[in-house]
Amino acid sequence: MTNYLKINPADNVAVAIVTLAKGTKVTIDGIEITLQDEIGAGHKFALKDLAAKENVIKYGYPIGHAKTDLKQGALVNDSNVKTNLEGLLDYEYNPIKVDLNIPNRNLTFKGYKRKNGDVGIRNEIWIVPTVGCVNGIADTIIREFKKTLNGEMKVDAIEAFKHNYGCSQLGDDHEATKMILRNIVKHPNAGGVLVLGLGCENNQPDVFKEFLGEYDTDRVKFIVSQQVNDEIADGVAVLKDLYEKASKDVRTELPISELKIGLKCGGSDGFSGITANPLLGVFSDFMVAQGATTVLTEVPEMFGAETILMNRCESVDLFNKTVHLINDFKQYFLSHGEPVGENPSPGNKAGGISTLEEKALGCTQKCGKAYVKDVLMYGDCIKTKGLNLLSAPGNDLVAATALGAAGCQMVLFTTGRGTPFGSFVPTMKVSTNTPLFEKKPQWIDFNAGSLLQGKSMEDLCEEFIQYVIKVANGEFVNHEKKEAREIAIFKRGVTL
Repeated sequence: MTNYLKINPADNVAVAIVTLAKGTKVTIDGIEITLQDEIGAGHKFALKDLAAKENVIKYGYPIGHAKTDLKQGALVNDSNVKTNLEGLLDYEYNPIKVDLNIPNRNLTFKGYKRKNGDVGIRNEIWIVPTVGCVNGIADTIIREFKKTLNGEMKVDAIEAFKHNYGCSQLGDDHEATKMILRNIVKHPNAGGVLVLGLGCENNQPDVFKEFLGEYDTDRVKFIVSQQVNDEIADGVAVLKDLYEKASKDVRTELPISELKIGLKCGGSDGFSGITANPLLGVFSDFMVAQGATTVLTEVPEMFGAETILMNRCESVDLFNKTVHLINDFKQYFLSHGEPVGENPSPGNKAGGISTLEEKALGCTQKCGKAYVKDVLMYGDCIKTKGLNLLSAPGNDLVAATALGAAGCQMVLFTTGRGTPFGSFVPTMKVSTNTPLFEKKPQWIDFNAGSLLQGKSMEDLCEEFIQYVIKVANGEFVNHEKKEAREIAIFKRGVTL
């Protein structure tokens, strides 16, 4: 393996695999290049002289343009590259033919088949507050209930999913909160749920109960705190009932076509689009070929690579929905006076990502090459097997929560910088580089950085498939071991 990589033949930059000293000579395409600057691992250097305003090409696509003239061998980063992105765009549908040519291997996993036919990969007891005012009560109920177990645990977890909303919201903002909470209550990873209300909130418990539609009344219970004398004692009694029922649930063998898996990245670096995201792309195509479902979100991190997704839409109707997905989110930015291309975070830039286009071209690799089968709005549930696109922001916890609420039983989360968080479904961390995997074994569950050390994508993907099945079978990922589970709701409206 060399210490640098040119990703696409059309590229006019290459990426350093390890830090390269100023003055280092490298040979690419038969041309010897002397590095004008130190090039950090994951960062880019120019393969030729670049004129001011000339496009910088990576992954075969423009990732922005040079702000000033750049010499061959110069460091190319956020200080000298500017995004090409601006306002809303008109798009043309240029469909491409997709042929995955991946055989069905008839693999299985052991999951929980729920009463309505949905399938979970965990058997947990949850408290879901209708409003943030009862968050503390939820914690107390769980603490008091756990005292009755004497250290025994016959379910995978007992958790309260606290949030700040359910009151002082209006219109679509309030409805979005209700949809996310409804979808969590009905999620098949839960063997039992206590919906805990206050009584005076906008998200009225009786109205919310109607909003749930059909649900398993044996496994979903309600308490309205203002209507009972002792909400703690009543809550403990409800958890005891749910626990006794859920503890009798057993895993059964099911085809992996029953899996619904979210695709997410965060704390990305210059290797994200080279290792971990392409791994998820190959895995996503494999799962789609098995009849399973994968879901890509983070709409702002599609800006600059959106036409790749649009042209993979299976119909004109899906193309039009994807156009709205993109332009509606851009309009959200513009309506707040914010530019559409200022996405890369300080950590992204320190890791080698210069523009949103560069981030997007790496981000969208997580969904492979399959056809787009459906486009979901925020709060929607999965209806169609195959690759789905979901409207949600890039924020890690908001997007991961949206994926779980859409029906994903787990989220695959690639990262180059590392993060300890976990959403309300298993959130598997996949590192883009080996140093992160070695430094943070308490955060990272799987290392895609071995691709940089010569491991083949075929071999690594097979390891990954087997690991995902183990997690679906019940093996905890790191955030579950640390009992770090949270939700976050996307709030766009006014607060009363």
